[in-house]
Formats: sequence, structure tokens, C-alpha cells
Amino acid sequence: MKPLNEAQVEQLKEISKYLQQVRQEKSIRIEEVAAKTHIRLAFLQALEAGEFGELPEPVYVQGFIRRYADVLGLDGAALANTFAVNIIPSETNISANNDSQKLNIKPNIHIPLFVPYILLLVLASIGLIYVLNPKLIVESFAKQLNQVSISKHKTAPSPVSSSPPVASVAKQPNSVSTPKQETVPSPAPSQSTVNQNVEVTLELQDTSWLRVKVDGKTEFEGDLKKGERRTWTAKKQLIVRAGNAGAVLISVNKQPAAPLGNQGAVKEVTFTPEVNGQ
Repeated sequence: MKPLNEAQVEQLKEISKYLQQVRQEKSIRIEEVAAKTHIRLAFLQALEAGEFGELPEPVYVQGFIRRYADVLGLDGAALANTFAVNIIPSETNISANNDSQKLNIKPNIHIPLFVPYILLLVLASIGLIYVLNPKLIVESFAKQLNQVSISKHKTAPSPVSSSPPVASVAKQPNSVSTPKQETVPSPAPSQSTVNQNVEVTLELQDTSWLRVKVDGKTEFEGDLKKGERRTWTAKKQLIVRAGNAGAVLISVNKQPAAPLGNQGAVKEVTFTPEVNGQ
């Protein structure tokens, strides 16, 4: 028979001890087990005594465990599967086999003898060419100097032109129309004023959407109907945006009112105070 390894011995000890304990608890004699399972009494006694060297092959031992457990009312198949039949080689044997395989491996790299001689001949011929023709060395050195001078010339910064830049005007596409934006200083009165506020009065000739920003804060946004009149005062900046500029009459600093723009046009106008000094 094949000898059991350490793992199989430990498994078989636990299984035989468990079977013996269950048999004794149920008061079943080992002879009765032998008669019902048709297993030789000597094998059963060797199993419970831990004398595993007297047992047959591991595969037969696995069958003994299954039939023994079935007679005791246990799940014989499940208990038998806990016993490993195949012998797993130990780690020491595996490492020893791997080491022997590594020693048997020989390098298959083979360099022909004529290769080093060819390399030596090539190097020697190149050296002789430079020794016998010193002009080659001078020419190669001159080429290197020319390459360095060319690279320096390429990297040198171009002179800065003193002529003023010419502003280019790009034509905007006509596919998208944008509302007009204007910055209009408030008309100043006849006498000189300093830090004067700007006052804007809007009077509606027809319904129009409006948005009014006073010093960066939106004070009004919505629709004003015909006949409505609103006045706002700003210290720095007052912005009026109208959805129908022709319907809005605007008066700045109580000056005569005038239409904000064309009828149906979207327009935005910015008003700022003007400082005049006489």
C-alpha cells in the first residue's frame, strides 16, 4: 500500500476518534459494525487504534469510513469526503525537484567564434582609416563647429520692431444680432458739480420689458405698461436694458425726454455721472 502523508494521518486520526466516540455513545459493538459493513474486524480495530499502517490503500479506507458512518446513522458520504485520497507531495520534495530541474537547465546561448573576430577587424579598420587620413578628423571637427554655430543662430532672439502695432478690425458675422450697448455720461448742468449723481426717468409709450441696474445691483426687472413712469438715481453707474427701445422715453437729470432706441429693438444703455470743472 502507499504510505499516508502527514495530512492524511491527521485527518484519519480525527475521523476514527469521532466514529469510535459515536459508536460507544450508541452502545454498538465493533463486531456489529463489522458484520453490517462487511469490513474485516482487523481493519476496524486498526482504524480505531490508530494503526494506519495495517490498513489498505487510501481509496479503500475512504470506503470504510463511508460505510462505518452510515451504520452509525451519520452522513457517510460527507464524512468520507473529508479524507483526502490523493497524496500531496510535501514542500521539501517540491523544492528539491525544482532545484534539481534548475541545475539540469543549461544555457542554450551559443555565440560563434567568428563573430568577435569580425568585430575586432571592423574596429581596427576604422582606426586605421582615421590614422591614415587625418583630414577626416579635421573635417568632422569642422562640421561639429558649423552645427553649433547654426544652432546658436537659430536660438538667437529676433530684434523687436519699434513700429507701433497696427490694430486689425475683424468683421463680425451677421448671423447673430446682439443688442447695442452704449455708455452715456449724464448731461451736466451749467454750474460745475463734483461727484454728481445720475438720475434717470423712464416713461412708457407702449408695453416693454425692462431691467434696471443701479450701482451694480438689479433694482427692477420685468414688464412696464403704457403710461407707467419710474425714476432711479445712481452714484456711479445706472444701466437700462429694454426689450422694446422705441416704447421707452428716457430723461437724464431732468433733461427733455427722448426715445431710448428704435421700435422693437433690444438696447442696453449705461449712464454715469459727469464731473465738469469750470
